[in-house]
Parts: sequence; structure tokens; C-alpha cells
Amino acid sequence: MAKAKTVYVCQQCGSVRSRWMGRCTDCGEWNTFVEERADSSEVSPAAPASTRNRPVRLGDVCAEDARRLPSGVAEFDRAVGGGLVVGGVVLLGGEPGIGKSTLTMQVLSGLAAQGRSVLYVTGEESASQVAMRADRIGGEGAQEIAILATTQLEDVETSWSEHRPEVVVIDSVQTLRSHDLSSTAGSVAQVREVAARLTERAKVDSISMVLIGHVTKEGSLAGPKVLEHLVDTVLSFEGDRTHAFRMVRAVKNRFGPAHETGVFEMLSEGLRDVPDPSAMLLSERPVDASGSVVVPTTEGSRCFLVEVQALVAPSRLGASRRVASGLDASRMAILLAVIERKAEIQVLDQDVFASLTGGIRLGERGLDLGLAIAVVSSFRDRALPPNWAVFGEVGLAGEVRAVAHPERRIAETAKLGFSNVILPKATAERLGDAPPGLRLHPVAGLSEAFETAFHS
Repeated sequence: MAKAKTVYVCQQCGSVRSRWMGRCTDCGEWNTFVEERADSSEVSPAAPASTRNRPVRLGDVCAEDARRLPSGVAEFDRAVGGGLVVGGVVLLGGEPGIGKSTLTMQVLSGLAAQGRSVLYVTGEESASQVAMRADRIGGEGAQEIAILATTQLEDVETSWSEHRPEVVVIDSVQTLRSHDLSSTAGSVAQVREVAARLTERAKVDSISMVLIGHVTKEGSLAGPKVLEHLVDTVLSFEGDRTHAFRMVRAVKNRFGPAHETGVFEMLSEGLRDVPDPSAMLLSERPVDASGSVVVPTTEGSRCFLVEVQALVAPSRLGASRRVASGLDASRMAILLAVIERKAEIQVLDQDVFASLTGGIRLGERGLDLGLAIAVVSSFRDRALPPNWAVFGEVGLAGEVRAVAHPERRIAETAKLGFSNVILPKATAERLGDAPPGLRLHPVAGLSEAFETAFHS
């Protein structure tokens, strides 16, 4: 016989305690415990041996590829590994206004145009607001999307049972609440309960589901970490709202490669696929400008070229400033120390500003050498030739180290018409001959890289 009991749940990390505490011992936050009701059942007797699951040989298990539903939005399908998986749950997170609702509306529109039954659950907007967005975006199947405006989990479950959709979008999971819990919508307990029940239902009914989630000020998904563990795929929708460039990155994917990316351009009528991001990112690159360096970078299975810009100026204040946009600021500080100590170029007393054009954010180590050369280029006011590209990791000893996927970087660089590439010496030795029309400049350290870049 089940009996109700009271527990205290941390609204920051989801930790459960039997009594109230002023400070959570797990996450260290103060005054985050909220009283909630929980059900505890008496331990049931052990099931008969005949009904228990038994281990089987891995060789006897049939390994089948997941059945997918391509949406027709090519870059979204690329990010999730080829389309939504039947019975799979996707968690899509991003800043407010970045385009999450627009993207999912386009995905549902493409699926509805194929004759599939789709359901859009909105807890943040009314049905008329969603209809206005659908009219603006257009699409062959936009008018066939079923809309449910509610904040009650039980309403979603009822509609789910009546309409039996093939694909469901929840916008957003933080707005739904269950009558079984007394806490408010968006609390740790409600988010955990809503996500668990919806995920279980999606698995049982073989329905593809997309959960739209809020993010914190730091850019991570809001709510308990268990939310990310419950779902099969976690997508991060990134980009600067002042730029048209958007990127969907797969942070986790049980049915495909992680770190795969889809690239979009935000237009008045919605998101447009960008199959060739290199051409878009370099379209406005200045000619013969100091501090500008092109770097071939890899994200998942694709490679594209980005422009790294740096500006070095004398510091007029007591402490030098370090500002990075789209780059790891701590990594830039390390590179400046290596440049001064190992290459003997005094930049630590200068204000340094660096950015990736297009409003994108990247953190891979292949950008190190390009950023270092951009800083020295701006410091000396000497431009790198426009047909040169650079990639490589820089170590604390000033050495230039190899990075992953050099073949893709070289191929993309040659395709865009570049004629010279500065790259790690170890990478050049493994690659062998360069593609026709492309000259490789292998370097072993920072000083050699600067000599090659500015005295060739």
C-alpha cells in the first residue's frame, strides 16, 4: 500500500533530502530546497525467475539501424544524423529568439508535407501566434500541423492518445506541469516528471519527439541534468541574434555521430540551409587587412573555413584588456603568454581583441595557430597574403602540434582557391603530396610560423 511522504528537492541540481537544508551539499547553492510530495511504495516481493530478464550473448542481438524520418530540412537532418529517429527524443536548447520555434515549425511542415501526422504543443504562445508564424514561414505542409496550446501535461497525454501523431514537438518542456505535483511549472520536480513521462510514452508508442528547452545565462540547458540523460539527442542552437548565421550542433546523439552540425541563415521567411558555409563566412573578408587570417576548421563530419580577426592596440589604462568573441578567452590569454615568452614578441602589455566573423562560436584547438598569427599580424601591421590559410594547435612550449582531420582541411582549402597553407610539420609528413595548385608550409614552432607568414 503506497503512502505519501514529504521530501525536499534542490531546485538547482535536483538533489533530494528528507529534511530542509539551508545549503545544498551537492551544488553549494543556498535556499534552493523546496518541499514536495513523493510516493513511496512498499517493496514488492521478488518476481518469479521465469519472468525476469536474463542476459544474452551480444552476438545473438540483432543490431539494426534506427528507422528515421527525414524532414526535408537538410541541415537539421544532418545535425541529427539523417532525420528524426522513430521513438527517439531530441532536446533542442538555445537562447530566446535564436530561432528554435522557427526551426521546429519548418521541420514539422516538411514532415506534414510527406503525409505524416504531426502535433505541435505550445505552452508559451497561443494557437493564433503559432498560426502567424506558420503563415510567415509558409511551406507545403504548414496548414496540416495540429496545434495544441496548453500547459497541462495531462492535456498532452489525452491529445496524444486521440490523434496518435508520428512526430510531437513540445515548446517548451519548462512550461508544462503535471497535476500530480504541487510545484510550479519549470521547477526541477516538474521538469523531471514531465520529461520522464513524455519520454516513456514516446518509447512505448514509437513516436519521434522534440523537446524545446530553455538555457541559463551561461548558455547551458536549464533544469536538472537528468533531463539531458533522459533524451537520446541533445542539440544546441547557437549564433548571435544580430547576425544571420545560425548553427545547430549535436552535443549528444545515441543514434549517430556527436558534434555534427547544421548551418542556417536567418531570413524574414524563416531559416534557410547553408550547404557551403565557407563561401558565406568569407564573402565579406577584407583584402590585405592586417590581423585577418583564414583557418579551416572541422565540426563533426564537415569542414569549413572561418576568418579569425585580431586587433592589437596600445593599452591606455593600467591593465591590458583581453576581449574574445566566438573564441575561448582563456585560450587566447594562454596564447599571448606563449607568444611573448617563446617567440619574444611583447604583446602582454597591449590591449588584444579577437573574434570569429559571422557570429559563430568555436572552441577547437586547430584555431590556435591562426589566432597567434592574426595577433602578430595586427601587432606588426603586416597582412598575411589573401590566398594563405593556417591551422594547428600551439603548445605551451611554443611548438605547433597536429590536429584532427587534416585531409578535410586541406581539401576544403584547395576547393576555395587558396594556394598556400601553414600547418604543423608532423601533419605535413603524414599527408605526403599536396593537391595540385596548393603549396604546404610545414612549421614546427611559433617562431618558424611567424617567419614563414611574414617573410615568405
